[in-house]
Amino acid sequence: MGAAEPQASLLVTPRPGTTSPWSTKATDILRNCGLSDVERVERATLYSFSAASPLDAATLTPLLPLLHDRMTQAIVDDAALLFERVDPRHLQTIKVIEQGRDALASANREMGLALADDEIDYLFEAYAHQLQRDPTDVELVMFANVNSEHCRHKIFNASWVVDGQPQDHSLFSMIRNTHAVHPEHTITAYSDNSGVIEGHEAQVFRPDGDGFGYRYSPRSTHIICKVETHNHPTAISPFPGASTGVGGEIRDEGATGRGAHSQAGLCAFYVSHLRLPEMPLPWETQITDHPSRLASPLDIMMEAPIGGAGFGNEFGRPNLLGVFRTFEQVVDQRHRGYHKPVMVAGGAGLIDAEQVEKLTPRSGDAVIQIGGPAMLIGLGGGYASSMDTGSNQAELDFASVQRDNPEMQRRCQELISRCAELGSSNPIRSIHDVGAGGLSNACPELVEDAGAIFDLRAVHNDEPGMSPMEIWSCEAQE
Repeated sequence: MGAAEPQASLLVTPRPGTTSPWSTKATDILRNCGLSDVERVERATLYSFSAASPLDAATLTPLLPLLHDRMTQAIVDDAALLFERVDPRHLQTIKVIEQGRDALASANREMGLALADDEIDYLFEAYAHQLQRDPTDVELVMFANVNSEHCRHKIFNASWVVDGQPQDHSLFSMIRNTHAVHPEHTITAYSDNSGVIEGHEAQVFRPDGDGFGYRYSPRSTHIICKVETHNHPTAISPFPGASTGVGGEIRDEGATGRGAHSQAGLCAFYVSHLRLPEMPLPWETQITDHPSRLASPLDIMMEAPIGGAGFGNEFGRPNLLGVFRTFEQVVDQRHRGYHKPVMVAGGAGLIDAEQVEKLTPRSGDAVIQIGGPAMLIGLGGGYASSMDTGSNQAELDFASVQRDNPEMQRRCQELISRCAELGSSNPIRSIHDVGAGGLSNACPELVEDAGAIFDLRAVHNDEPGMSPMEIWSCEAQE
C-alpha cells in the first residue's frame, strides 16, 4: 500500500539573516576540496504530515516547539530567505531630555533591563542634568549588564539581619573570609577569571619550539579552580542553559592569567520536587504558582545534565563529579523551593607559573576576538539574572539564553594553549572570556587601564542586520 500524500509540511531552517555553525564548517570543507565558487551552503529539514482529518495551521501549532529551536531556527515558506542580505539596524537613543524619567522607565520594561528605581533615578540624573543628552541603547544595556546580579552579586554583597541581629559579614564576605583567614598557598583569589592555588614543579609534555616536536621539560605549574552558576538560562531552556554554563566555566579557566587550560569538571543541580508521573511521593504537594514558561524540575533533570556533560565531552573535558538534590518547603503558606534551579558548573586545571600575572595593555596593542561570529543570541543574559523569576517578558527570557558551540571553543582553547606554551614568548598580554554581556563586558574589562577604540563593524558577524547594541552586547561568541 503506497504512502499517503502529505497534507501539510513545515520547512525548518536556520533563522533567516543568520549563518549556522553547520554552514560555516560545511562551507569550509567544500572550499578546502577545491570548490572555491561555493559562497555558502545551508541545510534545512522538511517535515511532512498526513492525517485522517484535515490539517490546518491551528492543528500544527502545538508541534512547533517540538520541531525547532526558535532562538536559532525558523519555520519558513521559502528557503531562499536564508541567502537574503538585510541592512543593519541603527543605533537608538532614548528620549530622556524630551520625555523625562518616564523614557528610562519605559526602556527598562521594554528591554527587560532589570533596573531598580534608584538605578533609574541615577541614570536620569546623569543624563538629564549632568551630561544633558539622551542616552543610547548601547549605554543602557552596558549599564544593565555591568550592574546586574550576575556581574556584581548585589544580593550576595548586601547586608542582612538574622532574628533581628545584623550580621558582621555579607554572604560574599563570608565566602571571602576563608581566604582572608587562611591565605596560605593561594596565588590568586577573587581577582581573575579563576582562582590559582600553589602547585609545584613537574615534567610537562610541551612543544619543543622547533617544528612539530614535543618533549618533556620541567615547569613550575599551579592549579586553577573555578565554580559558577548558570541558573536563569537553565530555568528557561535546560539543555543549552546547562551546556553554555559549562562552556562559560571552561572559558573562565582558559582566560586565567595569560592563558591556562581546564582538565576536569563538575556539575550540580538543585531543583524543586520532580513529581514523577508514575511515582508520586507523599511530600510532593501541588504548586499553583510555578511560572509557566520556566521548565519543570523533571524537564530540567532530563535535559540539563545531558547538556552540561555533552559540552564537556565535545570540548574534550570530562565531568568527573556531580551533585543533585530536590527541595521544597511551605513557609507562611507559600511554597519555597528551587523553582528557579541552581545550576553549578565547576572545574580545575593547570597554569604555568610564569603565565599567572596579566600584563597591562600598551599603546598600539591589538585587541583580538577569537571564537564564533556575532548573532542575535543570548542578548541580556547578564541582566536577566537580576529579574524576579517569571517577571520578565517571555520573549526576552528566551532571547537571553545562549547557544553552545563546543567545537569552536575547543579551537579557541588550542590557540590559547599554544600561545601559553611559548613561555616568555607568549604573545598574549591579557585575556578575558566573552560571557555575560558579550563584548560590552569583556572588552572594557580588558582595556580599562589603557582605553581602546573598537570598530563594531569589524566584528565577525553572521547576522548583518544587527544594530550596534546587538553586536556589542550579544553572547553568541562561544
